[in-house]
Amino acid sequence: MFSSWDGLCGIGELARRAGVTVKTVRFYSDRGLLPEAARSPGGHRRYGPDALERLRLIRSLRTLDLPVSTVHRVLGDDDRGRAGGALEEAVARQLAELGTQLTALRWREAALRAVQESPPSDRPGRLLLIGAVAAPPNTAPLARFWRAWLPPRMPARSVSAFLDAAVPQPPEDPEPAQVLAFARLYAMVSGPCDDGTPTQPHAHASAGARESAVLYAGLAEAYDLAAVRMREGREPHAGEALEAFVDAYARAGDAADTPAFRRALAGRLAADPRIDRYWELTAELVSGHTDRPEPNPGTAHDWLLAALHADSGAPAAVRRG
Repeated sequence: MFSSWDGLCGIGELARRAGVTVKTVRFYSDRGLLPEAARSPGGHRRYGPDALERLRLIRSLRTLDLPVSTVHRVLGDDDRGRAGGALEEAVARQLAELGTQLTALRWREAALRAVQESPPSDRPGRLLLIGAVAAPPNTAPLARFWRAWLPPRMPARSVSAFLDAAVPQPPEDPEPAQVLAFARLYAMVSGPCDDGTPTQPHAHASAGARESAVLYAGLAEAYDLAAVRMREGREPHAGEALEAFVDAYARAGDAADTPAFRRALAGRLAADPRIDRYWELTAELVSGHTDRPEPNPGTAHDWLLAALHADSGAPAAVRRG
């Protein structure tokens, strides 16, 4: 309670009690955050007993770096006796923004370390490579790369399911090697294809919309089954995963699963252009320096293709690096 005759106080006294400047009080008043109770005969601002508590609340909200517009909504809820909703939403949004900023800082730190730890002769090139990637990185170019690779007219649900598996999510606290791996991925998917190599596998090119959905749903199941065996350290072998792999191609092509079909499929897949480098970098990005990287669709495909060659008796595929 103020000690003046009318129970109000001037802007200077309010500023002193709150530990802020007169300019700050005037700023909040002018923006409608701190209403005046009255004006003196000389036109000076006068504030009521609740102004000090309200000013302290405003300071606390601003200390959290909330914008004035958000503070206005929070105070409006408080005035209407609905405290909590706007504040909860504002704090959640602020936490999300801070999380993004912290991730960006960690990526920049790891990027600088990646440059610093490289041989002096490699630093200019590495700096250009890493500097082309935003922090935190955007995976949209990777998704666009795969959308161009997938069969046309493929159902949106199937595309989304494949992209969820094929596009890695960058770690929030990366190692320098992971920053470098993502930068190389970014350069790979952003650069032009100058060698005339088709982006879509020949074994997939003739698939229509229905066949594409059947094929990629079956491949997703086969890759999941193969990943289980890969985590166990098993070598490629015939079994449930291979059966699902072959069945996906057989059903998509409306063909019977025969030894001849398996030999022909092994040959077609071995002749297709592979993107092994993409999967190698993805494994490094996701797993860092672990001894056994987490399986991904590319490594699972290679495992299944090796199993198919062993099962069908076809010549072993040559891995392209």
